[in-house]
Amino acid sequence: MMDEKNKLAQFQEMSKNTLIDTLDIEYTAVGKDFLSAKMPVTSKVHQPFGLLHGGASIVLAETLGSMLSNLLLDSDDFVAVGQHVDANHLRPKTDGTVFGHATVVKQGRTSHLIKIEIKDENDKLICYTHLTNAIIPKKNG
Repeated sequence: MMDEKNKLAQFQEMSKNTLIDTLDIEYTAVGKDFLSAKMPVTSKVHQPFGLLHGGASIVLAETLGSMLSNLLLDSDDFVAVGQHVDANHLRPKTDGTVFGHATVVKQGRTSHLIKIEIKDENDKLICYTHLTNAIIPKKNG
């Protein structure tokens, strides 16, 4: 199995030229049942009133949750895709960095439930999210 540093580099490479890259999301830690990343809070992710856009938080959460599910699958035959996102935006953020941490709640055969917490530099909870991923056959070709 690939070590943590190489796995994070692989995730970052896979994310080039995607929304993940556009929002400057950077994977920071990976383990058997977790994945973490950070995202800078700049005008790029603000809503019109200068606050972190809830949609940007959801992008960070779904990125972590989907990538974690796919890591758990470790399969060439199936892929995990987001099916339902439930997010609670708990605290505003105008600048700095947010840190997302995804963990497995339930790993089933046809779906995974992932919990994602997004916190600020002071460990204050900004967004709390649950993501359900459907496990579907991978289309070849």
